[in-house]
Amino acid sequence: MTLMEAFVSLHDPRNGPAQKHDLFEMIFVTLCAVLCGANTWVDIEEWTEDNIEWLRKYVALKAGAPSHDTFGRVFRILDAHVFEQCFRKWISSAVGPIDGIIAIDGKTVCGSKDGRNTALHMVSAYMTRSGLSLAQEGIRGKGNEIAAIKSLLEALTLKGCIVTIDAIGCQTDIAQKIIDRGGDYLLAVKGNQSTLADSLQEFFEDGLSNGFGKMPIGSSETVEKDHGRIETRKALWVNDLSWMDEQIRRHWPKLSGVGMLERKREVNGKVSVEFAFYIGSKGIKEAKSFAQAARDHWGIENGLHRTLDVTFREDNCRMRKGHAPQNLSAIRKLAFARLRLDNRFPKRSLRSRRLAADRRPEYRAALMGLCEKC
Repeated sequence: MTLMEAFVSLHDPRNGPAQKHDLFEMIFVTLCAVLCGANTWVDIEEWTEDNIEWLRKYVALKAGAPSHDTFGRVFRILDAHVFEQCFRKWISSAVGPIDGIIAIDGKTVCGSKDGRNTALHMVSAYMTRSGLSLAQEGIRGKGNEIAAIKSLLEALTLKGCIVTIDAIGCQTDIAQKIIDRGGDYLLAVKGNQSTLADSLQEFFEDGLSNGFGKMPIGSSETVEKDHGRIETRKALWVNDLSWMDEQIRRHWPKLSGVGMLERKREVNGKVSVEFAFYIGSKGIKEAKSFAQAARDHWGIENGLHRTLDVTFREDNCRMRKGHAPQNLSAIRKLAFARLRLDNRFPKRSLRSRRLAADRRPEYRAALMGLCEKC
């Protein structure tokens, strides 16, 4: 699917002289500029001016390069919900069938705080196999994150997928929604579900101290050594839930197992240990798959959130007004997806690929999927 096909349904809210610059052309130019290293409206304006002859091979730009103020005004008033739908349409065509682990987690865009308004918090669904963001929901403040998670789940077809969420998503209605969408869940358990958390902690502590008797317990362990650091991860998974209070079991839809992760880290002779507890539906069958799914979940932190901060300088971006922060977040993730899916420079970092796109017009055109016209 081309960019134009994905964004054809996006309504232009401007009227009369305000439509001096074509809306689709501005989206096209913005994505090209972000692909090539631009991070602010001023960057985008200057990149457009420097590359206007190349851009005119694909779009008319009859009125020349839009100013940074024009970019800001237009993206501020574009409906973020509709813009997000266009983003999802393109991602869906690029990724194909959704499968494997889908990690859901939120990230605050620190630079988007606007006066009394709290900073924008973006909740993303991340497909760990492809390393791409499938969808996002923007909220002001973390307090509405549960509603954003539910909205994301409504947008995804989850058949054959395992959805992983940290403790904030450990809610029965979220678990039910995942099941209803055809998926399975692995949810971290903490104090927000105190009865469940206490039950799991007591069960595993007693089992580790006194043994689990004849109950079958799955176990998996990995050890990693790197630059003087030794990290040992031990996973226990239990499918027999006869020990659990029946009311708790009934409370969680399709609950079929619980797990514990022990993470032991040794650095320069100092040892730290932490424990984490999880519940899961039938998609998690044994300790090894549990450990892998729990670890894959944190790919969203390193693979997406860290990349947005380090490579795209998202937290340094001071766009605050209207829908601009959320719309530009979608543009960044479109650029991120184009770069991630490209296999021309497999050994290069995404930062290096952005630099290559800026230097090499033919590579830039390939990333944008351009033929004769966009």
